[in-house]
Amino acid sequence: MADVPSSATGTQAGGVKYATRDKDYFAKRGLERYAGVWSLWALGVGAVISGHFSGWNFGFATGGWGGMLVAGAIIAIMYLGLVFCIAEMSPALPHTGAAYSFARTSMGPWGGFITGLFENVEYVITPAVIVTFISGYFGSITGMDTALYPILWIVFYAIFLALNIYGVALSYKVTLVVTLISLAVLVVFWMSPRTPMYFGRWALNIGVGADGKAMELPEGNGPLFPFGFSGVLATLPFAVWLFLAIEQLPLAAEESVDPKRDMPRGILLGMATLIVSAFMIVLLNPSVIGVGSFALGSSLEPLLDGFRAIYGDAGAVILGLVALTGLIASFHTILYAQGRQVYSLSRAGYFPSGLSVTHPKYKTPHIAMISGALLGLAVMLIIWFANGGGGSGEAQLGDDVIGTVLLNMAVFGAMLSYIAQALSFIILRRKFPNIERPFRSPLGNTGAVVTIIIAVVTLFYQLQDPNFFRGVIWVIAWCAAGIVYFALVGRNKLILSPEEEFALEHQAK
Repeated sequence: MADVPSSATGTQAGGVKYATRDKDYFAKRGLERYAGVWSLWALGVGAVISGHFSGWNFGFATGGWGGMLVAGAIIAIMYLGLVFCIAEMSPALPHTGAAYSFARTSMGPWGGFITGLFENVEYVITPAVIVTFISGYFGSITGMDTALYPILWIVFYAIFLALNIYGVALSYKVTLVVTLISLAVLVVFWMSPRTPMYFGRWALNIGVGADGKAMELPEGNGPLFPFGFSGVLATLPFAVWLFLAIEQLPLAAEESVDPKRDMPRGILLGMATLIVSAFMIVLLNPSVIGVGSFALGSSLEPLLDGFRAIYGDAGAVILGLVALTGLIASFHTILYAQGRQVYSLSRAGYFPSGLSVTHPKYKTPHIAMISGALLGLAVMLIIWFANGGGGSGEAQLGDDVIGTVLLNMAVFGAMLSYIAQALSFIILRRKFPNIERPFRSPLGNTGAVVTIIIAVVTLFYQLQDPNFFRGVIWVIAWCAAGIVYFALVGRNKLILSPEEEFALEHQAK
């Protein structure tokens, strides 16, 4: 890929211009192919699996057990529609850009950039949410003072950035191992001894207090839907955590050995695995005697609470340490995705091009990963100190920082990117019906439309939470700053990366 050809010179549609780059530019930004179908499966499942250890359970406080189950089913339908769209688009456009690449081809450079910004919010903030869950588990097991949590965040970021930087093969091997261990921990929990009649007493122990909020029913046997259907809808943002980030697989397209064959298989196998796991954890975790839905509604470590109730404190410490692998799996894999997402936008000139230089020996986008990690860590620390350094301790950390700020920021960015990706699918089918599609979604445009509808409803109910605005303001500010940068600088410095070349070629046709 040498100089920009004459067909791409001058001002293009959308008011963008392409800068000339020689072969040396792309030589410094090379990636290494390694991933097969099972590596991709592990990448997808590993990215999500922390959401089965923590985060999803906050939905009990807004919808009760029944509300959480139905919200999870609705969100699973949304993700099925989304992954079928991605399974069709990713082998047809096998570029690292993923969501940005799909939108760039279907909606032009502005659509691609704005979609990339939405996805960037998700991949920068989600590791921050997960590392906070890690500190919650670790602190609960060891009794660590919450004031020391920021040190723990920095240590985990440093360790897993290093593992991601020192080679794609190492990164995928770590991903596969920690994902398998995480699933094994969940299977141990599902098979732990329990009695079915615990369900009514503990899973259904939420009622509605005089203030309209969840209250504990000491004898259990409460209603399936204590907050009615509105409670189901209010729970949608938390149910997203059961599947969030499965869509990151296309970011590995240029590191996949055979993306046209393996990408659809990897993402569909991953989604099937997550549906089974999500149902089991929602059914069984609140049913454990001595735990219950009410307590889990504000817990940072719901699975550890379940292990502690079944095996006692001594057994829970051992299992809890092993359970940390679930959170580590997602933290590790989303740091991977974050680096590739920043890399792709930078290589094409949407972000400063220096961010996309890869390591000369390991061929990993180390500058992109470090930059994204520093931004996520900075957001965490600002919110942490704005809330008094964790306030009175772990409970406030969970309620104020995760439940109402970081988690909602990540979900907000994700929902916007899902809407854009589903729109891209519909437009690509209409504008480019004849491009090669190794896989075709059996749900067609219907699946994409359903995805858009559920994502819009989820966003609407996020906005009903007054605490949500503390997070949404940050997201809006980041997107506004990005749009201003692109309008003034970035649009004049685009580079003919593989996804840009593909888009221009098909635009010409």
